Amino acid sequence: MTINHAGTLGKEYFISYIKLIMNACGCSVDEAKEQTFKRLFNSQEENMGRETYKQFLNAYRELQE
Repeated sequence: MTINHAGTLGKEYFISYIKLIMNACGCSVDEAKEQTFKRLFNSQEENMGRETYKQFLNAYRELQE
């Protein structure tokens, strides 16, 4: 998936990305969240901006339900 660093990534983007990781790796939502955090954010919350990180967490919470 291509990342546009010019703007905020939305919740829907992260839902799709986490689901892709889950399907490709056969892992749980928790494991996919950690892999996404490492790959996209380089394990740093502020790496892609505060709002993008909030959207990432919102997506994770929705997938947990």
